[in-house]
Amino acid sequence: MDIAAILDDIGRAMRDSTDRGHVATYIPELARVDPARFGMAVALCDGQVFTTGDAAVPFSIQSISKVFTLALALGRWGDQFWARVGREPSGQAFNSILQLEHERGIPRNPFINAGAIATTDAALSGHAPREFLGELLRFIRAAAGDESILINDRVAASEQDTGDLNRALAYFMQAHGNMVNPVELTLGAYFHQCAVEMTCVQLARAALFLTGAAGAPRLVSAARRRRINAMMMLCGHYDASGDFAYRVGLPGKSGVGGGIMVVAPGKAGIAVWSPGLNVQGNSKLGTEAVEMFARATGWSVFD
Repeated sequence: MDIAAILDDIGRAMRDSTDRGHVATYIPELARVDPARFGMAVALCDGQVFTTGDAAVPFSIQSISKVFTLALALGRWGDQFWARVGREPSGQAFNSILQLEHERGIPRNPFINAGAIATTDAALSGHAPREFLGELLRFIRAAAGDESILINDRVAASEQDTGDLNRALAYFMQAHGNMVNPVELTLGAYFHQCAVEMTCVQLARAALFLTGAAGAPRLVSAARRRRINAMMMLCGHYDASGDFAYRVGLPGKSGVGGGIMVVAPGKAGIAVWSPGLNVQGNSKLGTEAVEMFARATGWSVFD
């Protein structure tokens, strides 16, 4: 299989696309990103990495960070964690409070914003935010094999300045007894975790620990890996998760920075970045690119 040729074809198709979606404007730092950017990388467990486009340009991974935080929270709490956060698709917008009200402060899954805040609260586990963020960065760097990965402080400040809806979600959960740490400490950690900055190459390599392939980093148990992949397949694209599973057939997690991290179990880590989003808040061209790749390779878990 010629992965380089497949990526070249995808890169050409994406460069020629005129409908690129719209960048996230509610976070000022993200609103400044050039919507013409497109990058994609595929990392194999033998060390080979194939790229196209802007695969070496750093971008804000945003909600993709929730995958790594979930890994830490499950490591701390095991299956006790699921008493605080559900395992079902939401069918609602990623920042909706509607479901949270109906379900008495228990978020539907760890990848919508309320669930991610509860997950960060669990991962903090009495530690200072700085200690948690240090642990998170060490985990991501170990997964990617790259010590240069950092948090973008400007993006974190931008998140903090515009995060009132996330505050509402957190205080609503606190009112229902589903927050352990002081809300502002958890939110400060959450805003900074979303501001982790990576390239497609780094992100594709970081996805390898979830492949279970020979030679991939062994950062979590096989059971935890299966659970994280299941959550990505069911809930990784908010209220478009079913559509992504239908079109792509691989576990993936999107972020409003325009990135998508995808796991091809037993084969590869995949990352794509295109800042323009569709109406569900997922990268428009990124979704199309991964669908093209899954069809060309036959790597869907349903094939």
